[in-house]
Amino acid sequence: MNAKASLNLPQGVTVDAPVITPEFAEILSHDALSLVAQLHRQYEPRRRQLLADRVARAKRLDEGERPHFLPQTKHVREGDWTIAPIPKALECRRVEITGPVEAKMVINAFNSGADSYMTDFEDSNAPNWTNQIQGQVNLRKAIRRELVLEQGGKTYRLAEKIATLQVRPRGWHLDEKHVKVDGERVSGGIFDFALFMFHNAKEQVARGAGPFFYLPKLESHLEARLWNDVFVATQKALGIPQGTIKATVLIETILAAFEMDEILYELREHSAGLNAGRWDYIFSCIKKFKVDRDFCLADRAKVTMTAPFMRAYALLLLKTCHRRNAPAIGGMSALIPIKSDPEKNEIAMAGIRADKARDATDGYDGGWVAHPGLVDVAMQEFVKVLGDRPNQIDRRRDDVQVSAADLLNFQPEQPITETGLRMNINVGIHYLGAWLAGNGCVPIHNLMEDAATAEISRSQVWQWIRSPKGKLDDGRKVTPEMVRELIPQELAKVKETVGGDTRTYERAAQIFEQMSTQESFAEFLTLPLYEEIE
Repeated sequence: MNAKASLNLPQGVTVDAPVITPEFAEILSHDALSLVAQLHRQYEPRRRQLLADRVARAKRLDEGERPHFLPQTKHVREGDWTIAPIPKALECRRVEITGPVEAKMVINAFNSGADSYMTDFEDSNAPNWTNQIQGQVNLRKAIRRELVLEQGGKTYRLAEKIATLQVRPRGWHLDEKHVKVDGERVSGGIFDFALFMFHNAKEQVARGAGPFFYLPKLESHLEARLWNDVFVATQKALGIPQGTIKATVLIETILAAFEMDEILYELREHSAGLNAGRWDYIFSCIKKFKVDRDFCLADRAKVTMTAPFMRAYALLLLKTCHRRNAPAIGGMSALIPIKSDPEKNEIAMAGIRADKARDATDGYDGGWVAHPGLVDVAMQEFVKVLGDRPNQIDRRRDDVQVSAADLLNFQPEQPITETGLRMNINVGIHYLGAWLAGNGCVPIHNLMEDAATAEISRSQVWQWIRSPKGKLDDGRKVTPEMVRELIPQELAKVKETVGGDTRTYERAAQIFEQMSTQESFAEFLTLPLYEEIE
């Protein structure tokens, strides 16, 4: 079906993509796209400016500047303010499950027994046109309890008791290439957010739970201020009381870690706390210090939440949130159940238990899992500490003292191994191949991987090549030649694992080679890749 023939488009709006079903046309209604256009016209210049500020900041970091707590916002950090009260539906978030917006995942996540479900238009979702719009269709139906899926002889439907929904739109850096307003691409985040709000906000208010969001990839409090202004304008446009929207911000960039108070402050009428987004955080550290000759991290598997800089970040986030009466949510455990090997499965479950026990004991109010089979294991660890309390925001953690130097204490630097290098190449190719084929959430080597882990893989290889410290434990220097030699070997392993049509994986190997060995560093994998998908 031709888009233009089937959509009643507002003035200045173009949609360059097929409207596959009548449901797509309902999502892309005249009034819904009018809201997208309004927000675009109002805020696109600021988004562009903030993205330009990111580029300028990255350049200064490349030249040797170090992140610091901002002197101009000292009054915010020292002020005695708190965020607006948390609605009842967000008081209890001991276990949050995440996953993409496809129907089976949506139903299984809602039914998983988790307190909350973060449905994802971002890192665990390949943002092709069908995924983005069908995702909106799925959520609209699920909120009204109309979503049913017949697949493989089974019927999937929503249970009586379901998790509280939170929606993650795309970050500020991503566009929606299929939709233009006055000839300009719209922001992917505003597109995802506005369509969801238009179709569901009033319904969610009536049902007493929402609209709630997760905001990814923020690098400064000014980026949080932009989201807050978008919230205010949208609530006004839809006739919803101010402060109804609540949003949790993922602290997943090293720069945002220095502005956590300020981010909470900007969103204080709309805040639902902060989350420690660990994988993207590691990627962000590599990216921001990529040319620093002293910076070099060990194999990804060795950079855990107990590494000095990760520990400092996790404790500072916890302290900052609780001081402002805000929830502090722990990051993702990427481990998943291993049905075929009971021994390995027990090791994975022990890893989950240890991760969640550390978060709960530290004082976190909840944490993330990527698979329904992990909800109970994670829940047990939080219940051990919390009992029947919904959270532990009253644990202030005044004992925690974290300096700028602690946040920048990047260890461990060793070991860097051939196994670790091969793993980065393998995961990078496997994930990118799946992403190009339309799947953004992929089980690889018993871990649930999303875009963040592919980013760590390629940025770490890029940095190892360039850093004098990028030497394997046997003394060999990581070089472009070494990487080029290993890529075909790892591609062969990936193709053997996935079977069937492997063309996207061959393309992924080419992309990985280019992006890990080229002179310049690409800001995000997903930006050039997005241009290659439908």
